[in-house]
Formats: sequence, C-alpha cells, structure tokens
Amino acid sequence: MLLEIKDINKSFGEKRVLTGVSFSVEGGRAFGLLGRNGAGKTTTIRILMNVFPSDSGQILLDGEPIDYKKIGIGYLPEERGLYPRKVIIDQLVYFAELKGMTRKDAVRAIDYWLERLGMTEYRSKRLETLSKGNQQKIQLVTALAHDPEIVILDEPFSGLDPVNAMLLKDVVREQIEKGKIVLFSSHQMSYIEEFCDAIAIINAGKVAISGSLFDIKRNYVRDRLVVSSRDTETIRADFADSVTELENGSLIIKLASPEEKPEVMRRLVENYDIDEVKVFEPSLNDIFVEYAGAQI
Repeated sequence: MLLEIKDINKSFGEKRVLTGVSFSVEGGRAFGLLGRNGAGKTTTIRILMNVFPSDSGQILLDGEPIDYKKIGIGYLPEERGLYPRKVIIDQLVYFAELKGMTRKDAVRAIDYWLERLGMTEYRSKRLETLSKGNQQKIQLVTALAHDPEIVILDEPFSGLDPVNAMLLKDVVREQIEKGKIVLFSSHQMSYIEEFCDAIAIINAGKVAISGSLFDIKRNYVRDRLVVSSRDTETIRADFADSVTELENGSLIIKLASPEEKPEVMRRLVENYDIDEVKVFEPSLNDIFVEYAGAQI
C-alpha cells in the first residue's frame, strides 16, 4: 500500500494552519510525522482520518482517493479518549462495533489483545482503577482490535515503563511486518529513529523536510569525524581549535573539507591509540532542532 498526502491546505477562519503539506507513507514501513506543538501535526492527522476535510488537496491510497468505508484506521491518541468509570470490556466492544465489527468478532479480537498485552485480569474492571501505563495499553486495544490497514500512533510510549515499552515495540513491529501503514507522531526522537524509515518535519504548517531518514542524514556535509580514543588529551592538543568533546568523552574533529577525511583518519590510526573513528552523522534530534527549532 502507498498512502499519499498531496498538497493539503487548511485554514480555520483567517488562520492558515496547513500550507501545501505533502508526503507519502509506504505499507510495511514506519513513518514519523514530527513538529513542535502547534506546527500542524494534529490537523494533518485529523484530515487524514477524515475528522474534517481539508480546504484543498488529496488523500490517496494506491493512487486513488481513499475510501474510508473500505479502509480501517486505528488511532492511538496522545490524550486518552476512553470512559474512566465504564467497564473495560463493555467500552472496548462498543468502540469495535462502531468500527464495523460484529459483537462476536469484537469480543474475540479484544480478548486476544488483552491476553497479548497482559491485561486479561482487568477485563471486567473500570478503567479508572488502572495505572496510567495500563490505561495506555487499553487505549491501544481500541486502535488495533478491528485490524486496521492504517495505524496512527500519537506519543504511543507516553507513560509506559521500560517493560511495557518493550512490549509495545514488539506489537508495533508486528504491525509493520504485516505490511500495514504505521504513522508515528512523537517528540521522543529515540523511538522515531528506532522504528521509522522515513520522516516529515512540519514547521508552521509547512513540510520543512521529508524523505528517507538515511538519505537525509547522508546529505549532510561529511566534514566531521567522531573519534574514541585513550589519547583524548593528546589528540585535543594536536588538533587544537578543530576539536570539540561530546558528553560520552568522544571527540569531534572538524575538517577543513570532506576531502581531508582519508588523510586525517590515517593520521589518527597511525599516531594514536584509537578505539573507533567514523564520519559524524547527525541524530534525528539534531535534524529536528535544525528544521523545527524556529517557527518559519
């Protein structure tokens, strides 16, 4: 499957919220939709989910306008959307039926996911009796029980302890392996970098950069080396003003040009006790700060 968001524009009154937003998401791959608060991510997601229409532009699936009657969308919101005083199984079945499932199929699917997430014991309890992390897992069941083709996860790891975060990672990987379209929206860059092959960063309602995360990183000027060594002080002295130190103790050596890379790497290996030397690549956090750090 290929999901295409093409030239989406949206205004609320006189306020322009989205301007020409375009990106594409492939099935079987995770995509990160990033941006600061107020950048336009939520509006984009709501248009994608058909909560309200765009002023112009298209949402295409495999080249055709998306048919919301035939395509299931699973949405895990950042803010909880369940009823705290209702019994968990009752409201899970209710939401599944809203998405077109029969009651019998809904119960079967929900029981599978409750067991998969280690939540069977809470089946007949009220939501408010659960911890924040367990409420997040119940919310996840509403997103996945109807086996949607498109899965949208907004801050999915919020409130989860390391064990439950690992469980959610396994579930997300399963959805990706099934060929589904998985879209992440998060400020936790480590998770985006771990899962997502491609990203789009929205800044002030416009796509500031999009595409393969690998290609985006490779397009940065490769004029810095990361060096791990026991001879840190000596290297700092010898390379003087071209050296900075990272928090982990590694050094960054700024080259006069990328063409110097082979010679400097050879010099380092021949003259110092080097554990590792490699070309510096920016982290996703570095890229996010560059493209979303200041509103356009």
